[in-house]
Amino acid sequence: MIARVTGRLAQMGEGCALVDSGTGVWYEVLVPTFSIEHLNDHVGGDISLFTIHYIEGDPSHGVQTPRLIGFVSDADRAFFRIFTGVKGIGFRKALRALVVPVSELASAIAAKDARMLVKLPEIGKRTAEQIILELHDKIAPFVGSADLEQTQTQLPNAAQETVSVLVQLGERRGDAVALVERVMSVSPELECPEEILKHAYRLRSVGK
Repeated sequence: MIARVTGRLAQMGEGCALVDSGTGVWYEVLVPTFSIEHLNDHVGGDISLFTIHYIEGDPSHGVQTPRLIGFVSDADRAFFRIFTGVKGIGFRKALRALVVPVSELASAIAAKDARMLVKLPEIGKRTAEQIILELHDKIAPFVGSADLEQTQTQLPNAAQETVSVLVQLGERRGDAVALVERVMSVSPELECPEEILKHAYRLRSVGK
């Protein structure tokens, strides 16, 4: 299995990078849409891509082609693995859907923002809901701390206090922020942390 490709980025094509390993072997590596602009800026220079090696095609028809998918960071590769674990999302579909950075997408999932997800290519309402259902409890490591801090500071003071209380009670900060945001979207008039906390537990208990 090929886990990493290092060499000169010789050329960028439509959704793929051509890497000259310097040993006479040139690798064609598929890349997610959000990485293309970054890689275009590095054509002609040395790069290192964290890769996933897979076989594409239908073995029952005898047509199978080895493929490489590359990522500029190991974290992006790890996210791609869990993203493609969602029912109905294959490698090719994921490559086309990922038009925003991983931290931004993870933040949307943490916030259960289905409206943002359906804006992604090939992601409909049902798929967006499935992504949130399957990944909401798995994406905390991919949510940028800066994103969470920015989201939290946009909340009223009482809501921020409630987030801190939830974290002290054992909630992950991303989950706490998402839960309090849901409460405030439903009941923006709440001004007391105790009341916000009560509504938060009520929302979670009924699964809304």
